[in-house]
Amino acid sequence: MMKFEAQILSKEIIKPSSPEIHEKEPFKLCVFDQLTPTTYIPVIAFYSSTDANLNNTTNILPQLKKSLSETLNILYPFSGRISNNMFIHDFDAGVPFLSARTGCRLSEFIKHHRLESLNKLLPCRPFSKESNLQVPLLLCQVTMFECGGLALGLCSSHKITDANTGFILSFVWSKICKGSGREIKFPGLSKASLIFPPRNLMPKNYLSLMENLWFTKANYITRKFVFNAGAIEILKDMAKGEAVTKPTRAEAVSGFIWKCSMAASRSIQGTTLKPSIVVQAVNMRPRGKPKTLDGSIGNVFWWASALSNPADTDTELCDLVELMSQSIAVFDEEYLRSVQGEQGFEAISEHLNQLELLFSIEKPDIFAFTSWLNIDFLKIDFGWGKPCSFALFGKAGPEFRNLTVLVETKYGQGIEAWITLDELRMSALQKDHEFLKFASPNLNISNL
Repeated sequence: MMKFEAQILSKEIIKPSSPEIHEKEPFKLCVFDQLTPTTYIPVIAFYSSTDANLNNTTNILPQLKKSLSETLNILYPFSGRISNNMFIHDFDAGVPFLSARTGCRLSEFIKHHRLESLNKLLPCRPFSKESNLQVPLLLCQVTMFECGGLALGLCSSHKITDANTGFILSFVWSKICKGSGREIKFPGLSKASLIFPPRNLMPKNYLSLMENLWFTKANYITRKFVFNAGAIEILKDMAKGEAVTKPTRAEAVSGFIWKCSMAASRSIQGTTLKPSIVVQAVNMRPRGKPKTLDGSIGNVFWWASALSNPADTDTELCDLVELMSQSIAVFDEEYLRSVQGEQGFEAISEHLNQLELLFSIEKPDIFAFTSWLNIDFLKIDFGWGKPCSFALFGKAGPEFRNLTVLVETKYGQGIEAWITLDELRMSALQKDHEFLKFASPNLNISNL
């Protein structure tokens, strides 16, 4: 197969258009932002040239740049830089915006090229360990295809971006680009830092702990597997137990991937089995009453963790789902109250101390999961129709961690599982007949 290339034509810095940006007070990070390492979350949306509004490509780039500049008037922290792991300032620093072109047709790319080609559509390498806190908090790349279609690739810093924040950014930008979002306001933009205030001195062992959760050096492979509606229903039935009588599709699929990942570990570790820990990103926005965190940006999530003994080969899917469900159930309204305010760091510290104890057990296998199933990036319309396809990334940086991201399939009630594992475990997973009964491997960008 011919190697895919995207030629960078220009790079500029997009800044907020309003002079009022210079009057903004520094934007405080919340405590969960402080604990999150610096790395970039990628998303790529593909737009087909079949939409009449996309035929005139001459106006597309100026329109995107202008609307991004106006978006940064509202979501101004994305235009700044982080200082001392405490706050964001220098909102005039701006967002790097790359324009690129490729001689490939969009339909050819998404049907015939491999996942690794996706990184060519991103403005920086995703999920790499960034040591410099002064890096931009958002980078954009627009790649025009020969047919007139385009790919919009965004890399947002995880220091202030979780999945919900990324959707807020895309939504506001698209609305303004269409001319229908200039009155959008976010009075609760900084609520997370008010409810979960930052620490003046974050203990170094906690920062090291979170780096250990996010990163470990290996050769990582990312592959996409599709679970269709029928497979999910069977898994949900297998996941039922006394404690979890109605497992969700996310619980069933995540538990199944964890079970198969442990089997992959057993196949390469032999008799020297390690404990297996699963960590799940838990969105805390809907867990408060009233929903005071709606509209806030930042990392308004925390990690739920569960431990399983991989030596027990008789562990059923329902047992793993129960463990995962119980770990998430801890994050109720009472817990949310306990981690708020200046005194809330005591509860956060207790949670971190438990994680530190878990991670100290014989260097365990750690598998992370995050669900984007209710965050529909396929609805983001900049004025030339909704995306014809959506993707994440092709290859993570060399220092990352085993991670699964669950997203909706475009049609039906299926799930795409974007699984990143170290090379040995991925090789074992791809040969697991039990796994392949339910998961269809998809080596290409899209199955459209």
